[in-house]
Amino acid sequence: MTQNPCPETQILDNLTTGVVVFDTEGRVAYLNQMAEFLLGISARHAVGSVLDTHIRCDDQPLVAIVASVQQGEVVGKRGASLVRADREEITVDCTITHSEGDQARTIAELQQVDRQLRIRRETQLITQQAATRDLLRGLAHEIKNPLGGLRGAAQLLAAELPDPDLEEYTRIIIEEADRLKSLVDAMLGPNRRPEMQSVNVHHVLERVRSLVLAEPGHERLEIERDYDPSIPDVVGDADQLIQAVLNIVRNAIQAMQGVDAPRIRLVTRVARNFTIGEVRHRLVAKIEIRDNGPGIPEEIAETLFLPMVTSGSGTGLGLSIAQSLITRHQGLVECQSKEGETVFTLLLPLP
Repeated sequence: MTQNPCPETQILDNLTTGVVVFDTEGRVAYLNQMAEFLLGISARHAVGSVLDTHIRCDDQPLVAIVASVQQGEVVGKRGASLVRADREEITVDCTITHSEGDQARTIAELQQVDRQLRIRRETQLITQQAATRDLLRGLAHEIKNPLGGLRGAAQLLAAELPDPDLEEYTRIIIEEADRLKSLVDAMLGPNRRPEMQSVNVHHVLERVRSLVLAEPGHERLEIERDYDPSIPDVVGDADQLIQAVLNIVRNAIQAMQGVDAPRIRLVTRVARNFTIGEVRHRLVAKIEIRDNGPGIPEEIAETLFLPMVTSGSGTGLGLSIAQSLITRHQGLVECQSKEGETVFTLLLPLP
């Protein structure tokens, strides 16, 4: 049993509300694209069958709630906890209606309420990234100009000094000026424009995986893969995407230094009708980088993507640069963390 494309279903597919229609036997007769996303299932597998009992709404199987609704009755749940087929949990408003008549159907409507909170958080991240980038550009200009003059004066002074032993002092001035310039350049990130082309996200992840596992000291590190092979290519700069993912993976490795069995899990999925910031995309590639580290300290959680913010011994530039690189691809990097698990999610629009 398959869904037949028609103008009505095309309209339903563009809704931000998930719609699932059940027949009199409790089987799925139709679900729109947002319902596929919210439930974590595909219409191709769901239509004509009974919903997986692992899909639960407030600790009850959704299919059981649907079966309990009487003819003409409307059941509503606000702020309900919905466990998807992939065991992820989201918050939804759920309304279940049993229609009357010869073509009796039960309709479940699902509205993700934490979605608006996520959109506001993403918009804040994008605004923060743009403001940080503008601030760093202005700061770099103000720092690099006097540094250039300082370095030039030290070089002239070195040429005029009568005692060669004094050149050690001018050499230190020159080296420190160069070090400061390099630090400012690192804060700004790569300065070349992305060379956009078709890129397979799995090639990017495999490249990062091979680079990391080849580095000394990572013998105990395990990198698992959970890929969706159906993801189409993104349009982007392969080198910059590799750099962004590599920065996040290395940040995860640094956070797991005290873990006995460090593990990173790379997950790829496609999200439909997904909003990044305030822009809605029909298809989005979701790349998750999961680690089993201790989690991110609360005191830096809100400023994680700002330059020089770190809970360890690093420079605090890796995540800031990763966010900047993904933002250049109209995407975004999000982070969710709890004790024992941190998940960085890269969101990239698909053609």
